[in-house]
Amino acid sequence: MSEPRGPGTTPEVRDPVAPGEPRDLVVVGAGPAGMAAAVTALDGGLRVVLVDSGAAPGGQFWRHPPLTAREAVPTDGLHHGLGAYRALCAALSAHERTGRLTLLLNHHVWTAARDEDGFTVHAVDRGRAPEERAVVLRAPALLVATGAYDRQLPFPGWDLPGVLTAGGLQSLLKGGGVVAGRRVVLGGTGPFLLPVAAALAAHGAKVVAVCEAAAPSAWLRHPGALLRNPAKWAEGARYAATLARHRVPVRTRTAIVGAEGTRGRVAVVRTAALDAAGRPLPDTERRIEADTVGVGWGFVPQLDLLLPLGCDLADAGDGTMAAAVDDGQRTTVPGLYTAGETCGVGGAALAVSEGRLAAVSVLTDLAAPGRPGTRRPAADHRAVARHRAFARAMARAHPLPPAWPAWLTDDTPVCRCEEVTAGAVRSARADDAAADHRQVKQLTRAGMGWCQGRMCGPAVHCLVAARDQPYTPAERLVATPVTLGALADSAEPASDHT
Repeated sequence: MSEPRGPGTTPEVRDPVAPGEPRDLVVVGAGPAGMAAAVTALDGGLRVVLVDSGAAPGGQFWRHPPLTAREAVPTDGLHHGLGAYRALCAALSAHERTGRLTLLLNHHVWTAARDEDGFTVHAVDRGRAPEERAVVLRAPALLVATGAYDRQLPFPGWDLPGVLTAGGLQSLLKGGGVVAGRRVVLGGTGPFLLPVAAALAAHGAKVVAVCEAAAPSAWLRHPGALLRNPAKWAEGARYAATLARHRVPVRTRTAIVGAEGTRGRVAVVRTAALDAAGRPLPDTERRIEADTVGVGWGFVPQLDLLLPLGCDLADAGDGTMAAAVDDGQRTTVPGLYTAGETCGVGGAALAVSEGRLAAVSVLTDLAAPGRPGTRRPAADHRAVARHRAFARAMARAHPLPPAWPAWLTDDTPVCRCEEVTAGAVRSARADDAAADHRQVKQLTRAGMGWCQGRMCGPAVHCLVAARDQPYTPAERLVATPVTLGALADSAEPASDHT
């Protein structure tokens, strides 16, 4: 690695793979799916580049503190499947020592493009901040395993300091041992609220309430998915025991409908019981003192790299669109594969199986020597079918409340970056000027801020689109903020490229 340059100097384009050394596959994302895919491809004889924006492999599910801080901030108790994680890490390390794996951490991929020989992947190396260096990777096959991000529904006061996503609370805890508040209220829908509440309570926070918008009886309509996944029952029972031990109340058919603050931070949370459509019932509102709020309404697949490449999408069944793949995780673009939450949210076990299947497809399509036999793919196919069935049942049991916009006042911010209110979005819809969130963006600037619609896009979509129309994120050629210097430099041919 070169020495840092002074301010104002131009970052160099570099190829982290030695000149003349072939690479067969670039894997973007080192979470459960990307790690499993990389290991399977490496075991099959491929040369792989694994790229991730984090400081260590594991993604959000296996997020850890940086290596230099792990002894000071032990977080192993927050993780599930650590045995699988450590086995994958050991396999990656072994392949890295042989030279067949190039592991690029702290690298943010901002776009990928097809070319006549496969794919060109553009990234920025941020391992020595504030220095940024443009990185260009080329390979005949590309596997995208970029996961998903929290879906949010706005409510009055959600822009107050102290209101976070449920995933954000968990990331702070896993990544740094940070408990974000003393009195915490969690709200939204889906099983993900339970591990977040259990972890916070076990690490000293007072979890005042968990507000689940759905009714537990909804699961009774899908007994098959539950019976075929006994591990999910056991996991849920462990969380329930932790919550009971810490006396954390779980209130079903209840939502956070407002927050109020003093001195620039949330101080009071307003909750209400919901009717079957999700409207607050009269005379059920409660006021709860809290300094931190965590909200999660499921997740949205991260499709930023797949959309510009022309990948077809399919309805994920939970109000979002996901990448369309065949039973080998091939997308509709030749040479492009994807696995994990980009194909629909379903958990880490599903992501690992999909990552393996995707790698076997790469090995098959590239006619690589020593590719795995048929036993493991068969087992992974069965696992994928079982976990996907559970994910579909979960989406039906924990839908977004259709009447949630009733919580909003006209002055409630929907797009926080551009300060666009619910009233402005409703006006655009009422005038028949906007039929989807893209047109709302053109008229109101909602979605044009720093987050590029990740926080507000699903909510704006729900406010203006038909109820049965799933959310499709806008296509963006730049998937993550990148400096103009790195952007310009990545277009220049690198001297060490073959």
